[in-house]
Amino acid sequence: MKTFKRLLAFIKPFRKNLILAIVSAFVGIVCSLLVPVFIGWGVDCMVGAGDVDFARLYKIAGGLVAMILLSALFQWIMTYHSNKLSYYTVERMRNDVFSKLTRVPLSYIDRNAHGDMINTAVTDIDIVGTGLLQGFTQVFSGVVTILGTLIFMFVLNPWIALVVVVLTPLSFFVSSFIAKGSHDKYREQAKLRGKMTGFASEMIDGETLVKAYSMEDSSAEIFDEMNRKLQKVGVIAHFYSALSNPCTRFVNATVYAGVAIFGAYLCVKGSLSVGELTSFLAYCSQYTKPFNEISGVVAEFQNALASANRVFRLLDADEESNDSDLPQLEVENGNVAFSDVHFAYSEKKPLIRDFSLDVKSGQTVAIVGPTGCGKTTLINLLMRFYDVNHGHITIDGQDVRDVSRDSLRGAFGMVLQDTWLFRGTVRENIAYGVENATEEEIIAAAKAAYAHGFIKRLPQGYDTVLTENGSNISEGQKQLLSIARVMLRKPPMLILDEATSNIDTRTEVRVQKAFARLMEGRTSFIVAHRLSTIRNADVILVMRDGQILEQGTHSELLVQKGFYYELYNSQFAKAEA
Repeated sequence: MKTFKRLLAFIKPFRKNLILAIVSAFVGIVCSLLVPVFIGWGVDCMVGAGDVDFARLYKIAGGLVAMILLSALFQWIMTYHSNKLSYYTVERMRNDVFSKLTRVPLSYIDRNAHGDMINTAVTDIDIVGTGLLQGFTQVFSGVVTILGTLIFMFVLNPWIALVVVVLTPLSFFVSSFIAKGSHDKYREQAKLRGKMTGFASEMIDGETLVKAYSMEDSSAEIFDEMNRKLQKVGVIAHFYSALSNPCTRFVNATVYAGVAIFGAYLCVKGSLSVGELTSFLAYCSQYTKPFNEISGVVAEFQNALASANRVFRLLDADEESNDSDLPQLEVENGNVAFSDVHFAYSEKKPLIRDFSLDVKSGQTVAIVGPTGCGKTTLINLLMRFYDVNHGHITIDGQDVRDVSRDSLRGAFGMVLQDTWLFRGTVRENIAYGVENATEEEIIAAAKAAYAHGFIKRLPQGYDTVLTENGSNISEGQKQLLSIARVMLRKPPMLILDEATSNIDTRTEVRVQKAFARLMEGRTSFIVAHRLSTIRNADVILVMRDGQILEQGTHSELLVQKGFYYELYNSQFAKAEA
């Protein structure tokens, strides 16, 4: 019930469509309920041989046609507005989910399978739209039809109506039994579907490695096992769903037979006319039909409620704190300071402890060390993708937690090892995040990143449409476009995380020169594994286990013959020998 109430909050802006759907359904049902009355009157006009009241029969036929046409018209209006209600609500819900994903902290994205989140944003919301919203009008129509037919039957003959009422609880019993059995299975089915989507997404993203390690069969077995579990749960869920229609039809047939037998007995006794019995049988069909529809909708309701719970669980996830009222970061010099910083992704495993560092304006700081030492974590803290557990990070004396995230992140240009390009033209990808960039500025940035040459060789040059994540160009070319994107922004500070890892050595030399020009006068942080790229850094931080082990220039650290000396020799000693 709580889930349905929350869904009503999404419907509220479109209550006009809801009201029109309900009113149209009510009017259409009333018109359809009058049809058996006209049929009964018509039958009574011609029950005797050679005794047919044609004059009255024609009037009744006219009224019957009018009721049928009106019922069809209002049924169409109801369907039109219920569909609009469904699509508008689903659109709003999907927008809210996507907006929510932009506001959750990076930790939420890291903890949850991406395919599962995609499944929630697309499949689960579609199920909510078809199962809950469209099913709602069917339930409403069914309830009104049941109540309306009962009223008409009691007016015609209360004794036959009592037969119907006595047999009705059988339908409720069948429906409740099916609903109870199917709810848990549909909830489990939604959970398994999300896991399977997440696994499929991971395997598609890592297809190259899967093939490289000959893990196709192993991946197929894991997927097959997930699929079998989903199939098993799905069969049970749909077994309950499949029970609903034949069971309710059996109950409805029982009700119909009871009315026919008792009504025929009353006709023989003269207590009921043939026309009234005809009307009663028509009402009986109308009365029992909604039970079939409602029982079918019940299964969809259970599936939709399970999906709605998953959607609301995502919408209830913690968000990054609202910082719209915080001042903008004003970068004057670009002095960055880490003061007694502590951080841990998990409370049981502290990563960075008592970390302090002063970076002067315009300095280039390189961060090196073994995998897992905290290099990328420092960048995450600096950009406030994660917040420090203790201590302070300041830029020109301003604590990064006291300024808006947009202004903080806008002060940095980032080039990451894992490039990201979206489906769009090369021009649009370079200009991402820079509104109203001119053609000359885009080309200048591409030339500075040594990307202009390969772009001109593409089929449509800067108008070439890149596929998802730029899969129709090479890794090195994607990296050059990412670098051009930063060149265009010309931010006051830079973060380069293995920015030249996918570029050939010849192009790397050129790009390093371009970076050198770009970094002039700008505070820059370079996360590097290849030590050849950081020889000219002003300060090299050597990290291990979240601590600064050594710091100094390239030549100073080599003279110390410490950990950096070992790292450097592990990469270059053999080559230089």
